[in-house]
Amino acid sequence: MQRILLRAPGVEDASAFLAAVRASRSLHHPWVAPPASAGQFSAYLARMAQADHAAFLVCRVDNDAIAGVINLSHIVRGVFQSAYLGYYAFADHAQQGFMHAGLRAVTRQAFTRLALHRLEANIQPTNTASIALVKACGFAREGYSPRYLKVAGRWRDHERWALLAR
Repeated sequence: MQRILLRAPGVEDASAFLAAVRASRSLHHPWVAPPASAGQFSAYLARMAQADHAAFLVCRVDNDAIAGVINLSHIVRGVFQSAYLGYYAFADHAQQGFMHAGLRAVTRQAFTRLALHRLEANIQPTNTASIALVKACGFAREGYSPRYLKVAGRWRDHERWALLAR
């Protein structure tokens, strides 16, 4: 039985999305800073509408609630066929398998419909739940990047995880 449905975010999602972000602050800190205002959400939608980005809401089939978000960014075509992967669950749906199902579905779409060869996720070493998720979805640890990304105002170390098309 399918538990999730993937769909693109739209302006009609702003209220539910922002409420879920507010309810998930402690879950997200210090790992991710999702759009937290109407202006930030609009900017997010505009960025994800660009050709080198793709956004997916992971929604529950039973009630259409947004369980989480998965983004592909900086999609590079040509000989590289690669994208960066970012994601976060919302607190009411964390640790229930929705993001696992969502990430599996997005990787299938990335390697088939989008014809990508590689997905790369950069994860802070202390984010054990996120590391467990990519491991469970077949990603392999490729390396360690000190002070790789500025998150919540601080440069933070990240582990580099990747999945290649089979």
